[in-house]
Amino acid sequence: MIKKGLKVKILSGKDKNKEGEVIEIDRSNNRAKVKGVNIIKKHVKTTKEKKGGIVSKENFIHLSNLKLLDNKNKQEAKN
Repeated sequence: MIKKGLKVKILSGKDKNKEGEVIEIDRSNNRAKVKGVNIIKKHVKTTKEKKGGIVSKENFIHLSNLKLLDNKNKQEAKN
């Protein structure tokens, strides 16, 4: 089961074979955000509190496109 804070590998899409840490999960839609993966550009309007502009941030990826990485197996593969 994929949970927040675990390392995953991307299986398909523009970021295929990249690895990252899960930072947010949306269980109702079966989607997760992975740190540094599936970056989109969002146009933000200026408000009194925040400055506007173009902001890059992570977008959700479907859980079927993620593979959980086992840290023990990864360490053995390096040796």
